[in-house]
Amino acid sequence: MSIKEQAINFDNYTRKDFVSDADVRWCPGCGDYSILAQMQRVMPSICAELEIPRENIAFISGIGCSSRFPYYMNTYGFHSIHGRAPTIATGLKVSRPDLQVWVITGDGDGLSIGGNHLIHTLRRNIDIKILLFNNRIYGLTKGQYSPTSEIGKKTKSSPMGSVETPINPLYTAIVSEATFVARAVATDSKQMQDVLMRTARHCGAAFVEILQNCNVFNDEAFDSFTDKSVRTERTLSLQDGQPLYFGKDNDKALNFKGGMNGVEIEITNRADIDESKLIVHNEGSEPNLLARLLVSLDEKRYPVPLGVFRSKDKPLYTNLLEKQVKQATQTKGRGKLMEHLYSADTWEVN
Repeated sequence: MSIKEQAINFDNYTRKDFVSDADVRWCPGCGDYSILAQMQRVMPSICAELEIPRENIAFISGIGCSSRFPYYMNTYGFHSIHGRAPTIATGLKVSRPDLQVWVITGDGDGLSIGGNHLIHTLRRNIDIKILLFNNRIYGLTKGQYSPTSEIGKKTKSSPMGSVETPINPLYTAIVSEATFVARAVATDSKQMQDVLMRTARHCGAAFVEILQNCNVFNDEAFDSFTDKSVRTERTLSLQDGQPLYFGKDNDKALNFKGGMNGVEIEITNRADIDESKLIVHNEGSEPNLLARLLVSLDEKRYPVPLGVFRSKDKPLYTNLLEKQVKQATQTKGRGKLMEHLYSADTWEVN
């Protein structure tokens, strides 16, 4: 069926249309299974709402457990090289702006060897959606500490405990000027589906950190705030235009504290404060200083924020580049490649 014929049948897509025939090869109990399942579930809605044929969707990955993802999606895809998925995705999006391009990476692939590529993709506002699976460990290479592992983490490559300060993925994305920044947890299927839909709708560089358990090499890494017994007290669901409520009955809130000695975030009981004075979350505020505070909260002292931290509009790199190309063509003509190569400084080596 051609793309033109397919375009009239967006509502006919089902999850099965996005499930490939490849055997899924992750360890039993891996959090990646949940992420894959939620992506396959939301894809029909994404295609229907945005009128995107399946043939116009591509998943690009690097190296790592997460990077098997393109094999399991029945779309176009590319399992690329270590850390370079954002670069390859950039080339694809610039040459084919009609495609919806997703990048699948991990905390090792995306923040170690690929950190530089990630930062520049975000700052350029390339219209791609980057999902970073964070399990705070190197899983594929069998349990070494990763860029997001906590200080003191004992692993095969840090037997006495890591002495390095971990990278904060969300703060990195925000200071790199990503226009959409969010966090989800692999075990919360509804929240993840909501975040994936929001990501798909966004036009610009989108970055999503997905906290994902590696039950073999870093089991229970996030249980202190994701376990069902503590989740309502230890996590905060961000809602645009709403105060920062959390707790079993939304009976607590985060608010500002401090004065001349510096501003801090404090936990307050809703009953003890005038609600008109509470902090209100604003995804599109500029500069988004609150988002920088929220992604920096110590997870041992504060509830962990989940959801969308930032969502704003900004000129797209592809549009700005296309404008320059058109302008150059109008003023200088189409040009010829070989003439261009010999038009500037050249050297003859004898």
